[in-house]
Amino acid sequence: MLETTIEDIKDIQIPKVEDLRGNLAIVEGDSIPFEMKRVYYLYDVPSSAYRGGHAHRSLEQVMIALSGSFDVIFDDGKQKKTITLNKPDRGILIPPGIWREMVNFSSGAVCMVIASEVYDEEDYIRAYSEFQSLKNT
Repeated sequence: MLETTIEDIKDIQIPKVEDLRGNLAIVEGDSIPFEMKRVYYLYDVPSSAYRGGHAHRSLEQVMIALSGSFDVIFDDGKQKKTITLNKPDRGILIPPGIWREMVNFSSGAVCMVIASEVYDEEDYIRAYSEFQSLKNT
């Protein structure tokens, strides 16, 4: 059973150094609440595209909009919540057992994801009906 809820999604403030020449954001060690094992990013996503559409069994993620903006629709099987990501010094901690869909990508949007594990297809829940079944077990 996947017991996480919408309330388990947390804002993560990414440390930054502000300078007249530009800001520097730092992702290291304790700025992420798990050991980082994989980093990937989405870019050149058409504004009409839909990404995500899955949940994870055990993987944790932090999602950050490095550039531009996009909406993330979170679903815990009982309630939904939409969060707009549009600042490179703000991340969203996504625990396992939360369905996510990303929509409304702005031109030039870049979404970086920091993951607690390397890629494992067995960790993915790709069918919403299976997700609902696991949440209600």
